[in-house]
Amino acid sequence: MKAITVKQPGDAKQLQISDQDKPKTKDSELLVRVKAAAVNRTDLLMREGKAGYETNPILGVEVAGVVEQSPDERNFVIGDRVMGLVNGGGYAEYAVMPAERAMKVPVALSFAEGAAIPEVFLTAYQTLFWHGKLQEQETVLIHAGASGVGTAAIQLAKQLKNATVIVTAGSQDKLDFCQSLGADVLINYKEEDFSEKVKEATNGKGVDVILDFIGADYWEKNLASIATEGRWVLIGILGGAEVETLNLFALMSKCVQLTGTLLTPRSDTYKAELTNEFAHVALPLFEKKTLQPVVDKIFPIEESTIAHEHMEANKNIGKIVLSV
Repeated sequence: MKAITVKQPGDAKQLQISDQDKPKTKDSELLVRVKAAAVNRTDLLMREGKAGYETNPILGVEVAGVVEQSPDERNFVIGDRVMGLVNGGGYAEYAVMPAERAMKVPVALSFAEGAAIPEVFLTAYQTLFWHGKLQEQETVLIHAGASGVGTAAIQLAKQLKNATVIVTAGSQDKLDFCQSLGADVLINYKEEDFSEKVKEATNGKGVDVILDFIGADYWEKNLASIATEGRWVLIGILGGAEVETLNLFALMSKCVQLTGTLLTPRSDTYKAELTNEFAHVALPLFEKKTLQPVVDKIFPIEESTIAHEHMEANKNIGKIVLSV
């Protein structure tokens, strides 16, 4: 089968089309004929050899496609349209998906839209509700609001908890799009001090939850932005992994709960439990179009290099998808 692998760790030009054996399924796994695979920053780390938690030589952690083999056909039958997380191997004509992680693609959605759901919506869901414990009508600060996870988090926070949503982004186009998804307060981090804007928007109280993709560069401003007993969830380090000076008492004095999390290296059991809860709570809202996957661009799988470069340039609003 045709698949995308990496020649050697490095930039996007190291991606190559190669012939690989069709994967073999084990018990409780589906064989999926892939129609679309989405691009994630995890894929960039894998390509660069920096992730350290994936062994599949084929990139890609989420797909949408058609079931070709099913272990028992009680929940999924041959021909079903499914989407979900895979343990690598998504950038290919066929992929293996644990059946307990599979979700049926909502009837109203295309395969590309289906591929744009699992990683970002599951990440946003676990970040907001499992770790951030977002409650009804609380206030949440979402950095990188126009990213895949950001666009998912805006919708989930608004639709499930009627939260007040504050977002940061680097252009007016991105901020306008965030507003169309339900964001209430829009901050251009290139032009404004977001911590000052947060104080204004919350009458000095600060936000109850922060979704932080940035890390070190935003440490002080995030600390200034969070409310007493706020929950701060670190899910990315785009702005660096090391804070030069760290005052632990500042965290203690605000009684802040600081949590770090990733989804890809989590156990199969964790991902299955998360998928099951998300499917129960949120999938009906996709059928009603209350929630919507956000697809930025669709590239043929042969143009995976261009797709990776597009993500690295931070040009995307929502998900970048490869068609297979």
